[in-house]
Amino acid sequence: MTLTTKQKIIQASVVLLRSHGYAAFSYADIEKIVGIRKASIHHHFPSKEDLGREIIELNMLNTVNILEQIEQTHSSHIQRLNAFAEIFIQSKQDHLLPLCGALSAEMRVLPESLQLLTKQYFKLQLEWLEKTIQQGVSTQEINRHGSAKQMTFLFFSFLEGASFVDWVTEDETSITHMRDSINYLALCFQKTAEA
Repeated sequence: MTLTTKQKIIQASVVLLRSHGYAAFSYADIEKIVGIRKASIHHHFPSKEDLGREIIELNMLNTVNILEQIEQTHSSHIQRLNAFAEIFIQSKQDHLLPLCGALSAEMRVLPESLQLLTKQYFKLQLEWLEKTIQQGVSTQEINRHGSAKQMTFLFFSFLEGASFVDWVTEDETSITHMRDSINYLALCFQKTAEA
């Protein structure tokens, strides 16, 4: 499928945002990557804030679709948590930070509209995780360790934090370490016959 100019701009911008940060890239960087003039970029996105809004909104929509697909594919709540964690592993494989993490690192310098969208994006994921954990506790698949909200915070914080640690250390074995740690955390959550 051939990408439109607008799609190429968004695609290049997502990579720049997730690898350099929102404040560190400009339309000149996009111009070089996409091979179009800045005027053409401004035609599609009059301001960088407009571009940022489109990126976050599209990613939120994509995340909703992924979460729905996870629910349709996995009946086990532990499997759903593992599938969610794979999103972060894919980011590592793509040599990119998770979008939420990249945005949150610059929260205080983002335009207000992007701060609001970033909060909504976090809320979307946290609410889904909390619902999944709560359902797992209700069906006795997941062992309660504090409230579902606390368990959600632990799980999500681990994934975001692991992404940043990997980003700095660039450890070649980090995917294995991340998967092992995710499996360990999921095992801690999992209800066993003895629990």
